[in-house]
Amino acid sequence: MAKTFVFKFGGASIKDADSIKNLFNILHNRLRNHTIIVVSAMGKTTNALEKILSKKLTDEDYSLNITILKDFHLDICKQLFPSSHPIFSQLENDFLRLQRAINKTVDKQNYDEVYDSIICFGELIASRIVYQFLCTQGLICLWQDAREIIKTNEDFRFALVDWQTTRQNCHNYLMPKLLQFPVVTQGFIAMSNSGKTTTLGREGSDFSAAILASCLQSQSVTIWKDVPGVLNADPKRFAQTIKFDELDYREAAELTYYGASVIHPKTIKPLANHHIPLFVKSFLTPDDPGTKIHEVEQSQKIPCFVVKDDQVLVSFKVTDFTFIDEGHIHQIYAELQKLKLRVNLLQISAISISLVIEKQVFKLEQLIEGLEADFEIRYNEGLQLVTIKNHHPKLIQEVTEKREVLLEQVTRATFQAVMTPLAQ
Repeated sequence: MAKTFVFKFGGASIKDADSIKNLFNILHNRLRNHTIIVVSAMGKTTNALEKILSKKLTDEDYSLNITILKDFHLDICKQLFPSSHPIFSQLENDFLRLQRAINKTVDKQNYDEVYDSIICFGELIASRIVYQFLCTQGLICLWQDAREIIKTNEDFRFALVDWQTTRQNCHNYLMPKLLQFPVVTQGFIAMSNSGKTTTLGREGSDFSAAILASCLQSQSVTIWKDVPGVLNADPKRFAQTIKFDELDYREAAELTYYGASVIHPKTIKPLANHHIPLFVKSFLTPDDPGTKIHEVEQSQKIPCFVVKDDQVLVSFKVTDFTFIDEGHIHQIYAELQKLKLRVNLLQISAISISLVIEKQVFKLEQLIEGLEADFEIRYNEGLQLVTIKNHHPKLIQEVTEKREVLLEQVTRATFQAVMTPLAQ
């Protein structure tokens, strides 16, 4: 089998015309024929599309939001292409299709399905612009709709990959193209076997890159970020950070599990299973080595900090003077699974279960509706979940001082606390 390589570029790396020109400069010296270029939506496009959908749900006027989003992409194209270039008619068609998708009826019951049908336009539009620009610069490549390759079930917004079909598609349809030219495709989006658009979870473009790499047994995956590699903390939140030159698969997976935003949580497993190294590098300083994630014998003990915003602490208290047992836990988790809510922290006492979840449209309301007959339910919104891996008392004190801590857990290696955000 031919050696393949996967490059993934996130939204920050293609946020404007200069960034796309920088992407070309990165690829110019590194592009091989058997390379897959996985592209996210540009800048904050996904957030903008979510806002449009939110306004649709509340019967607010969203026409200005669509105009702003369209102008954002048009302005980038005007800086990259001559006015006669076909990208402008393609962009017009994409936004007409987006408008049709938004016009569909949406409510609590079909929200996730409509969400996927709308959010996918961010990646589709971005990949067309990147593809067309690379071709104008002499880097001849092919465009591939990822939905034709990556197949899933219909668990909308959190679709599970049909690995067997996806692997067959990679070998039968993607590999013949790669043998001729590099291929530009999209991250995050996929398609069910019945033909409906699905997504792989928020920020899932990293996972897309890992799916394609594992199915093709690629030589490596490189994720291009606005940071120099994997750091022990978010540099936007912490003044001093440490970059890891290398990380073991397990350590990287653990950091992503707790919410480290540099890599999507599902990315590591398919790469580790096939011993494919993952490089995290900066698109600002592309010649720097970044971080290599692979099999490392000696684990590191540097403290790592992960902060998750917009967390909701929900407490379920039994009302009939019984103690919490496995039946109560199963009942709550069955409702969480039905609503596709991931638990970020769990604590059980004699008479209550407390858990931390992400804030999502409708979901808290539906969770309460499903369980309020059997539990007394209280919740707090707008919280932060802070995790310290390889903690010590001084670090815990520094993180929690001047904050109201609502719940905390400590193990030998990990400290976690749900608390109010720092006052601005």
